[in-house]
Formats: sequence, C-alpha cells, structure tokens
Amino acid sequence: MKRVYLDHNATTPLHPEVLEAMMPYLTEKFGNASSVHSYGREAREAIDEAREKVARLIGARPEEIVFTSGGTESDNMAIKGVAYLMRERGKGNHIITSSIEHHAVLNTCKYLEKKGFEVTYLRVDKYGVVDLDQLVDSITDKTILITIMHANNEIGTIQPLEEIGRIAKERGIIFHTDAVQTVGKIPVNVDELGVDLLSLSAHKIYGPKGVGALYVRRGVRLEKLIHGGHHERNRRAGTENVPGIVGLGKAAELAMKNMDEEREHLWNLSERLKRGIMERVEYVYQNGHPEKRIPNTINLSFEFVEGESIVLGLDMHGICVSTGSACTSGSLEPSHVLMAIGLRPELAHGSIRFSLGMGNTEEEIDYTIEKVAEVVERLRMMSPLYADAIKERRGRS
Repeated sequence: MKRVYLDHNATTPLHPEVLEAMMPYLTEKFGNASSVHSYGREAREAIDEAREKVARLIGARPEEIVFTSGGTESDNMAIKGVAYLMRERGKGNHIITSSIEHHAVLNTCKYLEKKGFEVTYLRVDKYGVVDLDQLVDSITDKTILITIMHANNEIGTIQPLEEIGRIAKERGIIFHTDAVQTVGKIPVNVDELGVDLLSLSAHKIYGPKGVGALYVRRGVRLEKLIHGGHHERNRRAGTENVPGIVGLGKAAELAMKNMDEEREHLWNLSERLKRGIMERVEYVYQNGHPEKRIPNTINLSFEFVEGESIVLGLDMHGICVSTGSACTSGSLEPSHVLMAIGLRPELAHGSIRFSLGMGNTEEEIDYTIEKVAEVVERLRMMSPLYADAIKERRGRS
C-alpha cells in the first residue's frame, strides 16, 4: 500500500544528515558538557556550534539562545518567567494573548489566572488574524507581556507580528511569540519581528523530538522555572541533551540552506492539493487566510461528514492527515481555533488539516486528491443531511 505522510505540523521525519550529525554524540562522544576534561570540552564545543546555527537561523546572537526540551517548555519558560519576575518587581500582572494559541500557551495562561494574573484573549477575524484594535484597547498600566503565535498550527495563518512588535515596544511591554510552526519554513528575524522572546522546536524542522530553544533578547530577565546547576548561562538547569542539541543545530543549518526552494515547492503542492480537492468535491471550504499562511498548511472543512471519519478512511489508503493539533487529537470538542474564526460546530467537526513536507511529491498529492474524493463521497452516502441538501438543490433547479 502506498504511504503518504501529510501531518508535518504534528512532527517531521528525522533528516538523514541530522541523524548522521547526532550519531557520534550518541556513541563515542558521550561527554557531559559541564565536565572540564576532553570529553566534556568536546560536548561543549558541539553545543556552542549548534547555538550559533540556531541563532543564525532567526537573526539572533548565540548567547540569546537557551536550549530546552521543546516548544512547550520554551512557551512555559517565557510566559511564566516574565509573569513571576514582573509581578515580584511590582510591574503588573496582566497578560495579553489570542484565542487561537497552541495549548502550550493557552493552558499556561489559564494556570496563571488561577495564580492571580489577569489574561485578555484577543478575538480573531474569519481568517484567524488577531484584532489589533482590541490589542491596543486591552493594554493597561499593568500589562507585562503580549504573547501571540507567529503562525497558527491548525490553519496556517500568519499573524502581523511586526505591527504587534511596534505596539509592544512603544509601550515598553515584553513581546513573546510561539514560532514553532514558522521557524525553518519562512524567514524569521527577531529584530524585524520586534520580539523579545521566541519559542522553537527541533522536531518541526526534521530534527529530533525532545529538544527546542527559547530566544531571549539581551537585557530581558526571566524567573527560572528549573533550579539546579548553572547550565545555559544560569537560565535553565539540567545536563544538556547534547545529541538533541546537535540535531537541532544541524536541522537549523539545513533549514536555512534549503528554505527558499522548499517554500516554493510546498506552496505549489499545497495549492495543487486545495484546487484538486475543491474541483472534485463539493461543499468544501478553506479555513485560514488563503495567502498569508505558512506554505505547507491547508485546512479544509467538508460539510456533512466527520473529520475523524475522513482521517480513518484516508489512513486505510495509507494517507496520514489530522483534524487539527496533535496535542488535542483525543478531544471530542470542536477545535477552539475553528470555533474562534466563526465556523459552525458541525463544520469544525468536519475539518481536516493537510500539512506537507519536503518529501512530498506531485504524485502523492494527486493520489491524495483521488482518495479524499472517494472517502468523502462514501461517507456522504451514509449522511441523511447530505441527502437532504441534494434534494433541496434539485428542488431549486
């Protein structure tokens, strides 16, 4: 059976060159980077090299990169780190975020609300773009942090971070972005975006799972979440994951090298997929911005069918897609992102995220179009709502 993987926003396969770079540090180069002998120095040099590569990818300085266990820890470190320190200094307790953030941000903010912090959740328009007027109106003298994702993991919409960054800077507010879905896919420069903190993850860019990074602009201070040794310039205690960090560094290097070519390739494939499905299947709607989106992501709603049924049907043909974020795939609730952009619950339940990657081909896309049409038609034949819609349309004609 043909196998087609179209769930790259959940995770990506490990790039062969990344594995090759990691292997020595999983075998003979096993030193602790805090040790002063030759094994330790070897590990330390590898970490320093990886830090430079990650910094280069986002236009930062190496000393502004803190290695973490992934995007979720980076988000927690940024949000809680700012919140606790600023409240302790008497600067305020108000945080502004959006209603469509990843749960790594939303659940962190909800936790902080229980600890006495105030959080404003900004509205988004039908494309998933935050309301900048509401952002400005929400700012008070107690506002200490704005945290808005760069691009949404479900619908792919890119947020106007440059404008948000200017607003935050003018008012002296720290600005964090979860850029897990954009770093390595589109150009990201921390100075151009105006961010003070930025989260990224290795396994979204063909690196290993369990490692990520937080960019911390020089001069920004955070309350530590993990206490112990003096690792990561005394910002994040714990023995460094040397093989993982090396893998992240190599993944960053490859992303920077191949970005322009891959961006065009993925945009063309995703447009081919969208057009092909919409030509073959009726009652299909695109979610998210049609143009201001990351190039690999298409989210479509199929009326009269359940998204989970489509996922299972496609899986029987070897095609892997998702109904949204992998972190919430076990939930029976409709996607909070799709509800926030105004979709009816039944349409939200019938939505599929196709997220493409560098290994996908036109042949795979055409095969997917064919099988989506087959699966949706079969499912709709069992739907009384679809039958009613066809009768109503025939009655009008």
